[in-house]
Amino acid sequence: MSVNAVPAKPARAAQKGQQTKAVIVDAALALAAQIGLEGLSIGAVAEITKMSKSGVFAHFGSREELQISVVREYHARFEQEVFFPALSAPRGLPRLRAMFANWMKRTSTEIDSGCIYISGASEFDDRPGPVRDALVESVSIWQAAVLRAIVQSQTEGHLRADADERQVAFEIHGLILALHYEARFLQVPGSIGRATVGFNNILARSATPDAPADPSADAGTAPAGRRLKPVR
Repeated sequence: MSVNAVPAKPARAAQKGQQTKAVIVDAALALAAQIGLEGLSIGAVAEITKMSKSGVFAHFGSREELQISVVREYHARFEQEVFFPALSAPRGLPRLRAMFANWMKRTSTEIDSGCIYISGASEFDDRPGPVRDALVESVSIWQAAVLRAIVQSQTEGHLRADADERQVAFEIHGLILALHYEARFLQVPGSIGRATVGFNNILARSATPDAPADPSADAGTAPAGRRLKPVR
C-alpha cells in the first residue's frame, strides 16, 4: 500500500458521515414542516430515519443543534429556489418581480407542508436562544435582499425616489403572511391570485413612467405588454 493511499479510509468515513447527516437533516426538515421546530426530537427523527437515537445524537449532540441545522438547511434551499435564480433578471423591477414570483412559487407548495419561517416565528417569537437567533438571521437576510431589490428599482428609475422603500418591503412581506393565513389556515380559494394582484398594486403606487412592463402579466393582474400605471 502506498503512503498516499493511507488517508483514503478516513476520507471515505468522513464522506459517509456527511451523507448520513444530510439524510437526517432532510428527514428532520420534512418533519418540522408538518409539526414545527418545537416538535422535533432526536427520538422522532431516529424513528423516521430508522436509526438509533445514539446514532442521530452522534451527528448533532443535542435537540437544539438539530433544530438549528434544520433552520439553516431551510434557508439554503430557500436561497437556491427563490433568491439565486432571480439574480439572472436585470436589476430593478425585473429582478424584484422575479424574486416575488419565485417566492410565490415556493409558497404555493408550502400551503400543504408549511413554512419554517412562519411557524418558527410563532413558536420562538418570545423564546430567546440560539434557535430563535438562527431564525431571525435567516429571515433578516431575505428581508434585506428584498429591500435591496426595491432600492435598486429606485436607482434604475423604475420606482419613485421618494417612495418609502421600507414600507414597500413591509407590504410585500405582508402579502406572503396573508397568503399563508388565507390559503393554509382558512383555505380560501383564489388567495394566490389575490396576492399577485396585491403585489402589482404595491408596485403601481410607486411606479415611474419608465417602469418596465411585466412580461408575465396575465388576466387578473395587469394586461400583458402594458406598463404599470404610476400614481400621480
